[in-house]
Amino acid sequence: MIVEREYLSKPAEVELIPGVPQALQRLQQAGFRLIIVTNQSGIGRGYFTEADMHRVHARLGELLASHRVRIERIYSAPEAPDQPSQGRKPSPRFLFEAREELGLDLAQSYMVGDKLLDLECGWNAGVRQSVLVRTGYGAETEARHPELHGKAVVVDDLGAAAAHICGQS
Repeated sequence: MIVEREYLSKPAEVELIPGVPQALQRLQQAGFRLIIVTNQSGIGRGYFTEADMHRVHARLGELLASHRVRIERIYSAPEAPDQPSQGRKPSPRFLFEAREELGLDLAQSYMVGDKLLDLECGWNAGVRQSVLVRTGYGAETEARHPELHGKAVVVDDLGAAAAHICGQS
């Protein structure tokens, strides 16, 4: 969704990947509810604070709202990878919480991401399909895990993911 910046903690550095607002609009207009599940290990590592993260999320919300896109919830795991965490992906906990809080049918939902952990989170939650985008870390993930073809749908970007998802629904 946003241009990759290592340990992003400054709202001014939030930049949408071109085409993301239109892709999210398409999904929203097709009736999908939009949520974000994110690992924010920079907090657990002491690189930035939860308040910094909330400011970044607020800026993301502002940028998307200017395109009439609404993210209903953002679920964040602040722990570093070596710290105990119930929500850190690939745990499906936050998707289960979204199911309960928002009444989502996970079997009719999709998980879109650029890392293996994203795909695994979706599979662990029983979503209809996990989709790997080649933006961000996605091309690297695809190269490291060629076995993903056939198990996940692999597309160039969020626009292609939206087209695939809307064609499946």
